[in-house]
Amino acid sequence: QVQLVESGGGLVQAGGSLRLSCAASGRIISNYAMGWFRQAPGKEREFVAAISWSGTILSDSVKGRFTISRDTAKNTVYLQMNSLKPEDTAVYYCAARPGAVSRANYNYWGQGTQVTVSS
Repeated sequence: QVQLVESGGGLVQAGGSLRLSCAASGRIISNYAMGWFRQAPGKEREFVAAISWSGTILSDSVKGRFTISRDTAKNTVYLQMNSLKPEDTAVYYCAARPGAVSRANYNYWGQGTQVTVSS
């Protein structure tokens, strides 16, 4: 089992930055792919970014603005979000799956953290 706890969400003005953290327990994240997803009101959950030993991937909508990284010593994954836009407003979820980086098929999920970007 993997337990995931997100933090770092909040309210920010357009153009601002936030850094989300996802602390994992129960397994060593170096063996897992860790992903970030988001869900805006009335919309389906969508892939944002993922990282594993096999590399990193980002959705086209956040490339050049968001960066995903991890600290294996702390068993924590980060999502640095810069140049935020109102359309980035959503609940952001951390997820984990064994194996290589992927845009889908995650087994474990956190509770989510709200990010609100005001115009």
